[in-house]
Order: sequence, then structure tokens, then C-alpha cells
Amino acid sequence: MNRIHALTDLSAREAAGQMARGELRATDYAQALLERAGAIAPFGALLHQDPAALRAAAAALDAAPRPVPGTLPLYGVPLAFKDNIDVAGMPTTAGSPWMADHRPRMHAGVTQRLIDAGALVLGKTNLHEWSQGVTGNNHGFGPSRNPFDAARVTGGSSGGNAALLGLRAAPLAIGTDTGGSVRVPAALCGLAGFRPTVHRWPDEGLVPISPTFDTAGVMARCVGDCVLVDHAVAGGPLQIAPTPLTGVRLGVPEAYFWEEVDPPVAELARERLELLRTAGAVLVPCDLAEAGALFEEGSMTISLHEILPALAAYFARHDRPFDARALTDAVVSPDVRPLFERLFGATAITPEAYAHALHTLRPRMQAAYRDCFARHDLAALVFPTSPLTAARIGEDVEVTLCGRPTSAFSAYIRNTGPAGMAGLPAVSLPMGLASNGLPAGLELTGAQGTDTALLALALGIEAALPEAPIAPSVQKLASN
Repeated sequence: MNRIHALTDLSAREAAGQMARGELRATDYAQALLERAGAIAPFGALLHQDPAALRAAAAALDAAPRPVPGTLPLYGVPLAFKDNIDVAGMPTTAGSPWMADHRPRMHAGVTQRLIDAGALVLGKTNLHEWSQGVTGNNHGFGPSRNPFDAARVTGGSSGGNAALLGLRAAPLAIGTDTGGSVRVPAALCGLAGFRPTVHRWPDEGLVPISPTFDTAGVMARCVGDCVLVDHAVAGGPLQIAPTPLTGVRLGVPEAYFWEEVDPPVAELARERLELLRTAGAVLVPCDLAEAGALFEEGSMTISLHEILPALAAYFARHDRPFDARALTDAVVSPDVRPLFERLFGATAITPEAYAHALHTLRPRMQAAYRDCFARHDLAALVFPTSPLTAARIGEDVEVTLCGRPTSAFSAYIRNTGPAGMAGLPAVSLPMGLASNGLPAGLELTGAQGTDTALLALALGIEAALPEAPIAPSVQKLASN
């Protein structure tokens, strides 16, 4: 393996440490990632890059004194940002050609904190149009493609992040997660994805869907890099010891979360639970069917009522006029347009329906989670992140689940959506390849505000699971 391939395999923590100690030039690392990004261009991961700016920023680091140890945890690490997160001077399109001229003058809050921690900007990544889809198939800019099978989706909406990470063209990628947009693509592409407790990370500068549900999150190839980013953004610990699994109580919510899971995913997930049991974890049956029912009843009511006022506020932040009808008319993705069409006229959510969902249904869901965690003394809930593996590109509206046609949107976010609605932290871990040869993920959902403990548990579980699979495309690149 040549040096470029070796560099692209580094974790973010490894790369930052080597650059901070003077063992690796930032320019060499940036160049290796740029070359890999160029080689994987057909996978549709990136929408925008400024290679000259990245090289210049890396050269400035190489010419400057090395940082005081511990002060810049992401020193020299080029990060990818989903293209609904503001990076000053670069376009933020939210996956819509209608937004191609939008270049924010200021960073999103999460962007600023990461740059303050020493990170550089690798580029902006592809996403489902307006983040309103689960496949990552963008009809305006082209689809992001799964590293394990280029004819299949990455999952969405943070699909470009997953393609870039899975193909070793970035060590870290920052996305957003409303109902699963970090965790679903992580699961479908063999990666780790962390959604923090809502409002733990800054919200400003994210193109919104629902302020009640939205959060930025991180995708990586290992949990340790998620810890590193949470430290930089939210002030969590720089290092976390993995939680030993002996005696750890993991809730297994059979009703809803383990129902209607496609056989290849169900079989793999059951095998992984047995590994956790063997490692000492206590698997505790629990009932969270009420949370699933409340999610299905109330989530879309909240998000569909909140999106237009939230977008208007985002546009006002940037002194841009906002025309909801023009935005809707410009939507090019056939699975996204109907969602926006529902926002007008007789199908619009009434204030009364919204108030009921926000002030009655959501608190009931949060109470159901609190009661479940307390009653069973649980460290986390565990279940398949997504009930199925990656569909073929073009299957945006309907997929086959357990032998039956079903809504693609509903299928992919069925298990991730409840934590989003409740505002809870969650991690998706790669659990290997299902019998159909495609990756699947295992989700851990924690109680509100337990982000650090959940990451520590994820480290412990990561160590008990087989190593994450490497996409065949990466092996081909390494041999060239």
C-alpha cells in the first residue's frame, strides 16, 4: 500500500495527533484526501470543493508553530460538511439547484466550533433535496452511491457523507439528523453515526426541517472519532474509557423496533445481540410500542408545521427573501415535491393539530422513554438502526420489506425517527454485512442528556463487535 492510501486510512484522532506532533505534514494529508476524493468522484459524494483554499490552509499550519498539546484536538483535519450546514464562502444549497447562488457570509455554529478546534474544510457533501428524503438520491445533482454497491443508495439524507467516509476520502463528516439522517446512511454504509441530545450542539446556520427535532451530528469510521468531535463541539471529554459490558443492562424493545425487520438484517442483529450477551451484557425485554405509535401519529405533524417558518428564519439570517411557493415549484425530486405541496391549502397542518402533537403527543413519548429507562434500569436501548439494507437507486418511493411493498420513507426512518422526535441521543454502530452482502447498523438510544455515557457504551460495544467491513471499492483503490 502506498503512502497516500495509508494516510487516507488514518482516523481523525490519529491524523490530528501526528500533525500536532510534527510527524505528518498537513499539506501531505490534505493532498492525499483530495486525490482520493477525485478518484471517487463517480460516487457523487461531493457537491463543492475549494482545493486551493484547503492546500493554503494546510500550508499555513505547516509553517506555524505546533499547537500546545491538547489545545486543538482536530488540528489539521479536513472535515466534510453536509451541504445544509453553513461554511462561510462556500455554497449552501441544501441539495436544491434553486439555492445554487447562496453563499453564506458566516459559519454555522457547529462549523465555527470545529474550525476553532483546528479543523480544515474538505468540502460540502451531497444530500437528499432539502434533507427531505431517506435514500440520498438527489434528482438535481445526482445520487450519492453506496461504497459497497454503486447501484444502491447510501441512505439519507446525509448520503454524500456516507459515500465519502466509506471510500476513505474523509476521516470525518458532519451531517444533520432530524429523524435519522445521520444514522440511516451510517447503517447502510458500514459506519458509525452519532446524533446528540437535541440542542446539545449549536443549531444556528443549519438549513432546517424542524427546530424541535433537528440537530447536527457526526459520521465517522469509529466511535472514538465521534467522541473527538463531541469534545470539540459540546465540550464533552476528549478521551472516554469504553464501558465494560459485564452487567450492562440493554433494553430490547421487541414490539415495534424489532417487528418487520427484513430477514437478512434481523438475522445479523440477533447474532450481534448474542455477542453482546457473551461479553456480559444483560439483555432486558422492554415495551416501547407506545413510543412508536406516538411517533407515527405526531412526527410529521410537527415537522410539516415547523418547516416553512424555520426556513423563513434561516433566509432572514442571510438577508435573503423567502418565497415558499417558489421554493416548492423549484423542487426537482419526485419524492420530495409532495411533502412541500402538503404545506399549502387544505392539506396544511392546522395550529390545533400542531399544538396537540407538540404539547401532548411528544411529552407522552418522552415520558414513555423515561419510564422505560427507569423501570428497567437501562443503559441504552438496542435494535436495528434500519429495518432493511440499501435499496437500488431509483427506489425512492417504494421498497420491499419482508416481502411486501412499503413506503421507502416510512421504512427507513421507522426505528430512528422516535429518538429524533423525543430529542434523545443515539448512536448507530456498524454490525457487519448481512447475508445479502450489504452493511447494516445497530442503534443504541440513550436517555436525554446521557451523551457521554452513551458514547462510552458505544465504545464498549464497538470493541465486542467484529471490525466494520471495508468496501470492495476501497480495496480496488488501494491496489491501483
